[in-house]
Amino acid sequence: MARPVEFNEHKVLTNAMEQFWKEGYEASSVQKLLDCTGINRGTLYNSFGDKSTFFKSCIDQYNKIVDKQIAASLKHEKLTGWDAIDAYFDETVVKLSNKHRSMGCILVNSLCESINYNKDMKKIVRGSLATIRKALVAKLKEAHKKGKVKKGVSVEFAADILMNTLHGVRVNARDGKNAKQLRDLIKFVVTSLKK
Repeated sequence: MARPVEFNEHKVLTNAMEQFWKEGYEASSVQKLLDCTGINRGTLYNSFGDKSTFFKSCIDQYNKIVDKQIAASLKHEKLTGWDAIDAYFDETVVKLSNKHRSMGCILVNSLCESINYNKDMKKIVRGSLATIRKALVAKLKEAHKKGKVKKGVSVEFAADILMNTLHGVRVNARDGKNAKQLRDLIKFVVTSLKK
């Protein structure tokens, strides 16, 4: 009787997630995924399914990181309004390791790639981004109620601007901007929305 294959699922998903994150869905061949995870083809297909199903599992893994970042900032009970939003940008951009910052964001990278033509994958990625936007909207509503959002700027528009900023700084990070440069860009945008 064959023994079941043993592997550390978290480590496999993290390594595969970073492969997709660095090179994108299309460029991450099954062989590259096998090489970075250390599992064999049979284990990949038996444990994770095909490449697209594996990618979805990696997005779920990334969402755990996103959830922790949101919990530490936008859902932190002691942080309100703009302080929570500042903390979120620190968590997601400034405090990242140079390695992860330079890779941008797997969600943004995926939207800019040919994954855009796969409706199922696009829906998954957009769902992850919607989770971030929803948390930003909650804090913006809080700031708006306290009169802390610039006059004439709606909560929804401010959320769009912040999401655009988040996407933009992640692309700039991939292009080599350092943490201070990215923080300055974020600060400028946030300041322009505050009252």
